[in-house]
Amino acid sequence: MSDTIALYDTTLRDGTQREGMVLSLADKVRIARRLDEAGFPYIEGGWPGSNPKDAEFFEAARGMTWRTARIAAFGSTRHRANRPEQDPNLAALVEAGTPVIAIVGDVIATLDLGETVRYGIHVHDDAGLAVANSLAAVRAGVSHVQGTVNGYGERCGNANIVTIWADLGLKMGLQTVPAAADLTALSELSRYVAGIANITPDAHAPYVGASAFAHKGGVHGAATAKVRHSYQHIDPALVGNETRLVVSELGGRVNTQWRAEQLGHELEGVVDPRELSQLIKQLEAEGASFEGAEASFELLIRRHGRDYVAPFRLLDFTVLVEQRDGQDLRAEATVKVEVEGEELHTAADGNGPVNALDAALRKALRAFYPQLDGVHLVDYKVRILDGDAATAAKTRVVIDSVAEWGTWSTGGSDTNIIAASWQALGDSLEYALWKSGAQTAERRGERHFTTVSQGDRT
Repeated sequence: MSDTIALYDTTLRDGTQREGMVLSLADKVRIARRLDEAGFPYIEGGWPGSNPKDAEFFEAARGMTWRTARIAAFGSTRHRANRPEQDPNLAALVEAGTPVIAIVGDVIATLDLGETVRYGIHVHDDAGLAVANSLAAVRAGVSHVQGTVNGYGERCGNANIVTIWADLGLKMGLQTVPAAADLTALSELSRYVAGIANITPDAHAPYVGASAFAHKGGVHGAATAKVRHSYQHIDPALVGNETRLVVSELGGRVNTQWRAEQLGHELEGVVDPRELSQLIKQLEAEGASFEGAEASFELLIRRHGRDYVAPFRLLDFTVLVEQRDGQDLRAEATVKVEVEGEELHTAADGNGPVNALDAALRKALRAFYPQLDGVHLVDYKVRILDGDAATAAKTRVVIDSVAEWGTWSTGGSDTNIIAASWQALGDSLEYALWKSGAQTAERRGERHFTTVSQGDRT
């Protein structure tokens, strides 16, 4: 094996051949900058003879200062009908003006280059063996490994340079360029490139995925809490990740208590962790889920506190959806909520039933809680739990919300998708009020609603 392994990143060229992945010129420059900051010695920028964007990247790269990276242009050998000096692809490689050129071709068998040449490996993941083959090649003597961030690439992807880097440094104890002595920014690098590529990060990716050190089973959680390395192959902090115990029906008391404390909640004197765990199992058996909806989990704990006072109560709702004479679909929601003994009855239109429900609920609450003006819903996901029940199936709704102070997710479950959304919306707004410190209702002057006294309720 070679003493030092050089890592060659080809995300900007081979990675962009992934179906659905498109990078602008600005995207490519940003990713290249980040890889240079990470210490990569080679960054393959593209194939200058294949498209104008890659040629523009090389032109931009020539005017930039690179700290560690040498930009590489990729191309192929001459066309069989052309002489090298007449081949347009070879001419484009020269015109790119890069310090490194990569030309694809089986050179070990064809050329006698001697022992002074450094051999490398470039593989794809069609059989799920790209990382394994790259490591095997290192053991066989190659000192140059190519791959892409997060394994992006055509068909099943390329060798994942993130995983390879960690394996070479942490598992095989080899010297790498960039150095593997400090990999605490590895998870951030993976997420950064995924964000620019507009691809959801793989939660189950080795080392860097959000679930790479997450433990859902009760036995696993209990063991990890006692001996951290019992179900973890490395300390997650080495790669910028963290241990998580997942709250679910499969978890036990330890999972529940650990996750609550990670979120900043002390259960002692509030609720017994064992009772809370049993409650979660019961709720999940009925269709609820706290995976991916941790704000609802936090509210579940909070509602068990002796000093808990609900900032509002959801009473009832009506949603109407109609389409007449080929006109655009129209949705209207009417809601009743109670704030400090005052019952509010409001209505609002929307482009769909959930949008109308959200608008009507905010219309009522914002008169008391102006902080809700800064809360926005950014994602809405629905999952069918029992598909065999067809249209009578139970649904699970998860809503992602954002405000200037952070993001959070809440959930609801019901055989009626609107009712599940009602639960998730209510949790989202209550969580926002709690975290923003707006627990005391303050009536504003405007009145976008009607009020109903307690005696008038029917």
